[in-house]
Amino acid sequence: MTETLTEVRADIEQTRERMSGAIAELERKVDVSQKVRDHPWVAVGLAFGAGVALSGSRTDVRAARATATATKETGTKLGSALDGVVAALVAGVSEAIHSRIDGAVGDVVQTIRGNKAASVVTPRPSTSANGSNYATSDQPDLPARAD
Repeated sequence: MTETLTEVRADIEQTRERMSGAIAELERKVDVSQKVRDHPWVAVGLAFGAGVALSGSRTDVRAARATATATKETGTKLGSALDGVVAALVAGVSEAIHSRIDGAVGDVVQTIRGNKAASVVTPRPSTSANGSNYATSDQPDLPARAD
């Protein structure tokens, strides 16, 4: 049984046509929207029955409970992360405000005492031996920071 190339191609083409027809028939049978259009009352009855079955299974209550639990856990984790971010932000803003105030106080003190180049007030991060947060070149009695 030797088949020629033309016969094999013809056989393949026939198989393709049969498969295309079968696929089209399956698509027509499975087309839900067309089934609903053809039989609307049956579709309404099925939807009602499915709703009654689902409401009786209490699946919605379990899903709501699981969602609430997951939300609480996520809220706790998110809250902790946001607390850290807010704390860092407040600390940064506080430090910036203190720096500005220290600079303004230094400027006021310098203006009140006069414009001496040697009496420049520079804020220091650590406290000196006498409790002052300021380093001065010739004036040891400058006001200390209140914090």
